[in-house]
Amino acid sequence: MLAARLAAAHGITPNRRLGQHFLLDENLVDVSVREAAVGSEDVVFEVGAGLGVLTAALARSSRLVHAVEIDRGLAPALEEALAGLDNVRVHWGDAMKLDWSALDPPPTRLVANLPYDIATPVVVESVMRLPTVERWSVLVQREVADRWLAEPGTREYGAASVVLQLATESTFRRAVGREVFSPRPRVDSALVALRRRPEPPDPAVRALARAAFATRRKTLRNSLVAAGADGGRVVAELEAMGIGASARPAELTPSDYRELAERLSWTI
Repeated sequence: MLAARLAAAHGITPNRRLGQHFLLDENLVDVSVREAAVGSEDVVFEVGAGLGVLTAALARSSRLVHAVEIDRGLAPALEEALAGLDNVRVHWGDAMKLDWSALDPPPTRLVANLPYDIATPVVVESVMRLPTVERWSVLVQREVADRWLAEPGTREYGAASVVLQLATESTFRRAVGREVFSPRPRVDSALVALRRRPEPPDPAVRALARAAFATRRKTLRNSLVAAGADGGRVVAELEAMGIGASARPAELTPSDYRELAERLSWTI
């Protein structure tokens, strides 16, 4: 296993504070690249380059890889993994603080083994802020994948479900066991692939969904009133949509949220 060899050769142990879990299964690397449909003209954005095993595979299949890594202690292993590959730009630092709009050329794919604590922010923000990205293939915590793909009315359904289901369609999902990582995480994972839909949601829809689910146990009316909306107007628009005044946030479909944002002229 290349990842294990690189870690051993450079005396690297995963940094638990940074949520590092190195992927050992190179077959999953190949699946990640394939499910993102990475081609020779694509520019890939990878968050969390780690030891560089996935980075190298992406570089061999694409035009260019923008690889972000926060842990400079991984530099020797990353350098070895990328030896002979001149189409990788490593951006050292926190991916969430990086100016994504400055990535040049702009990415068309996002492929990553994402740290669990930033998985949803990375994917949702990339959907909204990187319109050139057409496909995603990401390894995430299973519960995170469940939330992204959750059906209305379920416990897992939330603001991220609304935004991602309006913006993308799921093209692939595979359960991933704990044994393919070092160290083994305490939770199961999933590999998820997404493809951008033709009409992504307006940022106002995201703002509305976040306001709605901020207090998901309340009625939708009360949640939106807490965010500054007029309760009477909310009820009137819901009833015009055929939705009861006592509806809770999880009862509305993603398309309902799009329509409601338009009816309420919701702002960011």
